[in-house]
Amino acid sequence: MRLGDSRLANRLRAETEGEVLFSAADRGRYATDASIYQIEPLGVLVPRTTADVEAAMAICREGGIAVLPRGGGTSQCGQTVNQALVIDCTKYLRNVLSVEGDTARVQPGITLGALNEALKASGQFFPVDPSTWQRCTIGGMAANNSCGSKSIRYGLMADNVRAIDAILADGSRFDFADLAENLGETIPAPIADLVNRLRALGAREAEEITARFPHQLRRVGGYNLDALTPAARAAGRGNLARLLVGSEGTLAFSAALDLKLWPIKPRKVLGICQFPTFRAAMEASRHLVALHPEAVELVDRTMIDLGRSIPIYRRTIAAMLIGEPDSILIVEFHGSEDGPLLQSLDRLDEAMADLGHPGAIVRATDAPFQAAIAEVREAGLNIMMSMKGDGKPVSFIEDCAVGLDDLADYTERLNDVFAKHGTKGTWYAHASVGCLHVRPVLNMKSGEDVTKMRAIAEECFALVREYKGSHSGEHGDGIVRSEFNEPMFGSRIARAFEVVKDAFDPAAMLNPGRITRAPKMDNRSLFRYAPGYAPAPITPVLDWSEHPGALLGAVEMCNNNGTCRKFDAGTMCPSYRVTRDETHLTRGRANTLRLALTGQLEGGLASDAVQEALSLCVSCKGCRRECPTGVDMARMKIEALAARQATHGVALKDRVIATLAHWAPFAAMFPPLANAREWIPGARWLGERLLGFARERPLPRFAWRAFHDAELPEPSGAPGEVILLPDLFNRYFEPENLRAAIRVLTAAGHRVTLARPARGARPLDDGRTLLAAGLVTKARAEAARTLAALSTFPDKPVIGIEPSALLTLRDEFPAMLPGPATEALAARAHLLSEFLIATKAQLPFKRIEATAHVHGHCHQKAFGAFPAAIALLSAIPGLKVLPITSSCCGMAGAFGYEAKNLATSKAMAELALLPAIRRANADHLVIADGTSCRHQIDDLAGREAIHAVRLLDRALA
Repeated sequence: MRLGDSRLANRLRAETEGEVLFSAADRGRYATDASIYQIEPLGVLVPRTTADVEAAMAICREGGIAVLPRGGGTSQCGQTVNQALVIDCTKYLRNVLSVEGDTARVQPGITLGALNEALKASGQFFPVDPSTWQRCTIGGMAANNSCGSKSIRYGLMADNVRAIDAILADGSRFDFADLAENLGETIPAPIADLVNRLRALGAREAEEITARFPHQLRRVGGYNLDALTPAARAAGRGNLARLLVGSEGTLAFSAALDLKLWPIKPRKVLGICQFPTFRAAMEASRHLVALHPEAVELVDRTMIDLGRSIPIYRRTIAAMLIGEPDSILIVEFHGSEDGPLLQSLDRLDEAMADLGHPGAIVRATDAPFQAAIAEVREAGLNIMMSMKGDGKPVSFIEDCAVGLDDLADYTERLNDVFAKHGTKGTWYAHASVGCLHVRPVLNMKSGEDVTKMRAIAEECFALVREYKGSHSGEHGDGIVRSEFNEPMFGSRIARAFEVVKDAFDPAAMLNPGRITRAPKMDNRSLFRYAPGYAPAPITPVLDWSEHPGALLGAVEMCNNNGTCRKFDAGTMCPSYRVTRDETHLTRGRANTLRLALTGQLEGGLASDAVQEALSLCVSCKGCRRECPTGVDMARMKIEALAARQATHGVALKDRVIATLAHWAPFAAMFPPLANAREWIPGARWLGERLLGFARERPLPRFAWRAFHDAELPEPSGAPGEVILLPDLFNRYFEPENLRAAIRVLTAAGHRVTLARPARGARPLDDGRTLLAAGLVTKARAEAARTLAALSTFPDKPVIGIEPSALLTLRDEFPAMLPGPATEALAARAHLLSEFLIATKAQLPFKRIEATAHVHGHCHQKAFGAFPAAIALLSAIPGLKVLPITSSCCGMAGAFGYEAKNLATSKAMAELALLPAIRRANADHLVIADGTSCRHQIDDLAGREAIHAVRLLDRALA
């Protein structure tokens, strides 16, 4: 008898310390992973302790409720979606428990990236390296038997897990490890009975296992019954942890895992081998593997072309190519010294020449280039998924593996299968082990294409069996491949899988229907795009025509792969980095929007659930650049805010901020009165009560002498003119920055002018504050005024110094006013640093002996403008320029001033920015081009931060 959902939630709240998430939006956010499926869970528990997990499993056992352990939710095959209680381990169960010698004991929710960062000091690392290493968890990797690019050197997850502290379905807990043949009396009787039954199964089925299991390194389908055979135990491969690895959460919950560590090899070189055809690359793979590399990774033509269309990868891909190859193989050699590694590259060069491809290698020997190449390779899946439209590369025959001798023939025949069904496949990944990630391009909203999917799967798996390969070489079984385990392994082995499942979990409580007794892979009722899936009626306020399917098509670009969950360098996603909540993650927001836009969430785009999901989105635009599929949550937030305001109106606080450009000219006339909040007793308290501004925060102060248009002449059309566009904040609060910009541009040889509005009208405004409140109609009117004034001189560069303001011309203006005039304006709108670097300005700088720590504004980074800012400062003689590696500062316009956001704002700053500022010497300079960033640094670090243009001005001779 199953507990009711509300009763289950109440018991979890009463009997655990974890976070209990049962709202429709929460369930919807956990209903998908990176596969084609969508199955709404009963609810979600985010446990704080392992005791919470044990309590939850006891409640579910009593109530007949299924349990699904979940890590990063990046599974390709549907392992991490089920009608169950989801237990999300990633927020709290993410610690390294111990490191002893070459063994680390860790909790299941720790990511591979975090683990290896923690291990650096020991000179060791964990070598199983999926491309999702920044966000995949060790528990999830064990569940999938993950592999990664270096499996040819280090093996699979099953080869590197020494023990698993497992909580079984009946509540018992035991360390599954390399147990003695004679179990003795120290092992609990129920566990001893389980182990003996498993060993008996292994002995009984040993011959069938030998005959039916593929002899491939990359074989992760089904259960690892080969660990149970007498031969495996005699050879030291009978560790029972191997049986749990790859079991996809169907046999036990991994409370902790003991991992085998390896010494770090500090040096590496890469050779990027160019091939005129895809088949030539496949034929070469076995010859290159013979050189004993660490990895050999494929990048095919489709991935090359798609990667070029993504700004963050364009330059790297260009540097990787010689001419226009059809495919490339990235060959890695690792070691301790450069000499032997360079000799390995020489041998690679010789091997390529012997294969008929002389001079076809790009050598990557410096660390920055290698890191950029790794980023492209690791983003392979997401690059493939950046195709716009309903047709996408679909994961269902994703990672079949065959022997290297058969690789060229297998891939050619599989391409013929695709052509037969009117499609083509995309190829990338692990050529070193014959495991290529191949995805046919299909439309999962189309019943006809779903039929094609099944036909392709059956024909592909038949080919794999013919070549004695493995139908699941890395990403596991899940829903998409579990039903094919019986054809792959035979009915006798399939029944043995069921025996193992029933021995561990007789009531089928743990992730049922995966690996054994699975549903059909093409059951459309389980699909994300199930029959009846359709957009709800809505008229977007911005232009989304670049996406087939408009706004919904843009939202659907999120493939749930979870790049936004990363914690390494980059901006995305600052709110998730603080909260670690799926709600406050680009992926979680995109899922919430998709549900709202398709009628699966009550209230639609204006709902409280959407409002909650976007409440901590600071519109940093990090996802715009760093999400490989281009999910632009900042722009999507504008749509949601517009829908919300249309339904519920605009709050007083939002209206005050939004209309700042309207009332600031009057406030600037009386600075003491305008700044009264900062000196009148009780004003801060009243401001918090009425407007929600945190009393702890000083607000920006109006300058004593604001910038006025009369300070610059109007454009005349003369050569060398540039149009300065004063932004709202520097005009009224920090006008000295604008005046410094005028001096710097003048020193560079330009006549600085200013386009004016109609006589008597307010100064031009970019509409940024209006957009932040969702007042798109008013923002569009401001954009039209600005466009009209600037279009009078269509060939003049438009220069700004506030990233969020100037870059609005490049981003939101075309979305509000699509057309050639707006595109032309976007093309000539530049930040001052971009313009001076692009024009190779020769500025008369004097020498300044100083050190400057530079924080990049999020929008600078999102539009690739931060390198220009660094380059311009670096042109000052004697100045040591140190870029700060940080995400969002946490102020983000008015976000950090609001009392409800104060703690989150501070936490964002503490992630990286404030610690970096505190480490800087007191006499060092701090540079930040964003108004918000400067205030955050001043408020929280007590250090003055200045705009780069002030330092440039100071450096003028």
